[in-house]
Amino acid sequence: MARFPQALNEQVAYEFAASQQYVAIAVYYDGETLPLLAAHFYRQAVEERNHALMIVQYLLDAGHEVVIPGIEAPQTAFSDPRAPVALALEQEKRVTEQIAELTALAREENELVGEQFLHWFLQEQREEVASMSDLLSIVERASESNICSSRTTWRGTPSATRGKWPTRPRLLAARSKP
Repeated sequence: MARFPQALNEQVAYEFAASQQYVAIAVYYDGETLPLLAAHFYRQAVEERNHALMIVQYLLDAGHEVVIPGIEAPQTAFSDPRAPVALALEQEKRVTEQIAELTALAREENELVGEQFLHWFLQEQREEVASMSDLLSIVERASESNICSSRTTWRGTPSATRGKWPTRPRLLAARSKP
């Protein structure tokens, strides 16, 4: 019996869990009045959800059973503005390992189309780890200079957003749009 489809279904859960964790991080930053960081993580949440749905579509296209699993609640409390980004970086590293293991399993089971499908995810993960590493460095520097606690660019003042404040009512999904 092929393990690859089952492992892909498990990855769907990991991607949905990553999406929920990013929503929790975005909500934390919203609560800390750091809307630019919040918007970044709302966008990341949508991206992770879309990754899960891409895997679901692959499973459907390949004629495999799809199981949409439940997930554990995400972490919602953080000690400081650095902690959520550090958690996000660890999460991206973990997902990279998961995708690499899936790719190896696809190769082992001679699931060549599945292996090729996962190559996009491997490249995406390399970019995500690099991007989150950079963001962590920025947040650490900002924390050291106390910029995260002042009313500056991080808080999304008009100078940071070039005066483009939305006039529509605030909605979580709408916040990630410029």
